[in-house]
Amino acid sequence: MTIVLIAIALYLSAAGLLVRAVRRDGGRGARGWLLPANLAVLLHGLAHLMAWRGAGGADLHFFAALSLVGLGMSILTAIVGAAGRMAALGVVVFPLSALMLLAYQLYGHVQHPEPLDWRLQLHAWMALLAYATLAVAALFAVMLWLQESALRRREFHGWLRALPPLVELESLLFRTIAVGFVLLTATLLTGVLFVENLLAQHLMHKTVLSVLSWLAFGGLLLGRWRYGWRGVVAVRWTLAAMALLVLAFFGSKFVLELVLRRV
Repeated sequence: MTIVLIAIALYLSAAGLLVRAVRRDGGRGARGWLLPANLAVLLHGLAHLMAWRGAGGADLHFFAALSLVGLGMSILTAIVGAAGRMAALGVVVFPLSALMLLAYQLYGHVQHPEPLDWRLQLHAWMALLAYATLAVAALFAVMLWLQESALRRREFHGWLRALPPLVELESLLFRTIAVGFVLLTATLLTGVLFVENLLAQHLMHKTVLSVLSWLAFGGLLLGRWRYGWRGVVAVRWTLAAMALLVLAFFGSKFVLELVLRRV
């Protein structure tokens, strides 16, 4: 619990430093947040490793998976922010990761998780990486929409200084989607190859929603390449595809594990 509390405090400290930097000069050149953010990420991962060691296996149930997605989002945010692009993303991601970690600590531990062979573990880790990457893309889409709306109304808020130019933000959005799409493709392929008895395991609805999300993200990338889709169209497709993905994974896990009490 001590490690978790320290990680949460570091996440919130990093977010606070970013807020101050954004208010001061739009967050340009800010580096003070990197140390607490990186330490928080390390402790976040360590908390999971210690819990798995005590339980005798990797726990990938609802709150554990939610926390791991938050960890992945924080890692991506730290990487993107350290490169000097979209550090302000941490204002949203770091408190969200802290909340997910706290939920895992309070409600998410499973005493004896079901052991998974390396094939199912590979599938699960690919899924978590895909969800984390595409969740960051969804946040980029929201920021793109807010920026476009403010500029269209000629409302030049101070927080706009924390965002890169529209073209750069849009480029970052589609690059992130492309990476997430590759990871989601790998997730579906490993699922087809390694997961058996989809109906018996109550996974059919999860598979259908995941495939629909994959088609939506793929359609968006195709539309971008073929027709130059951008702006509001890109935002709508991104958020719709992400909503399908959230329903596929966390919606199904919530119903099965927390409502129906099935593993």
